[in-house]
Amino acid sequence: MRKQSGEIPADRSRDLPSPAQLDDLVAKLHTWAGELGFQQVGIAGVDPGEHAAQLQRWLDAGHHGEMRYMADHGSKRARPEELVPGTARVISLRMDYLVQGTQPERVLASTDRAYISRYALGRDYHKLIRKRLAILARRIEAEARAGQYRAFVDSAPVLERAFAEQAGLGWIAKNSMLINADAGSWFFLGEIFTDLPLPLSTPQSSKHCGTCTACLDICPTEAFVGPFQLDARRCISYLTIEHAGSIDPALRPLMGNRIFGCDDCQLCCPWNKFAQATGERDFQPRHGLADAELAELMLWDETTYLANTEGSAIRRIGHERWLRNLAVALGNAPSSGAVIRALEARRDHASPLVREHVAWALARHGISPA
Repeated sequence: MRKQSGEIPADRSRDLPSPAQLDDLVAKLHTWAGELGFQQVGIAGVDPGEHAAQLQRWLDAGHHGEMRYMADHGSKRARPEELVPGTARVISLRMDYLVQGTQPERVLASTDRAYISRYALGRDYHKLIRKRLAILARRIEAEARAGQYRAFVDSAPVLERAFAEQAGLGWIAKNSMLINADAGSWFFLGEIFTDLPLPLSTPQSSKHCGTCTACLDICPTEAFVGPFQLDARRCISYLTIEHAGSIDPALRPLMGNRIFGCDDCQLCCPWNKFAQATGERDFQPRHGLADAELAELMLWDETTYLANTEGSAIRRIGHERWLRNLAVALGNAPSSGAVIRALEARRDHASPLVREHVAWALARHGISPA
């Protein structure tokens, strides 16, 4: 008979901390998390409730596009105990990442400059948060002298927003982001799976989007097919990061100067007036990428690209897609000598993908193929 989710095997129960010790451990957990730079921590069970069915409907509709990994792990994404046997709790944590002074709205309005999603301007958050989670897990283990732990930061099939919602860190909003009433949505999430039966946090009683549809209305490519329903195939974040091939010509003019990700559905959210600027030095922008000129970035050769994106989440798309995205943005930029020269410098690039998008961009500026 399959054991109930979260049940601890009888032969191990005598080795676990008492309920009073677990309560004390949770209190210390909050303190340790704060010392490691996390703004909030909560504890969820292992049943994601309605979110498992919602995920399956999303997959069945094909809204995941080329992100086949979203469907490759069967039920593991919704069942932590199948991913890590024995898991009884999901410790969910959040860390703010918005850097003060990066002025996203101004950069978006400056169409000759490159807009990069604010989360990707500094050091790759995967590395930073994973290291902090590992430290936190070791502290818990040393204190409890029992249990097993495994940390995740976008590194395994985990319904992280669903478990964060259950852990009381916020609510999943109409734009599918997790929103916190005191901190908006400019934060990363990370998880620690454990078999310790820690006391559960209290989730928020309801979602607080009300009648607001600002995020649905502002999406440049109309990627939302309804509240809480994102068709990733039209999402600019998907198109610039996950999508490997040619970008639909009908969507290219709608992408503006966004070359890596998109923050529009966060920028318009009223709850983000409560967002807190991060104090993490590693999240500070590197190499002037907070408002770099599109034409300048187009001239980076692969060696320069690799050097300037070392340790950054941007590196994952590779130089070819970097140039593809820049070509689209330059096609949407105002005509200038610098824009035309940057595009013409890539007209004969070895990659057919780059050449195609450069030709499209040049045509937008009235220049026919040679």
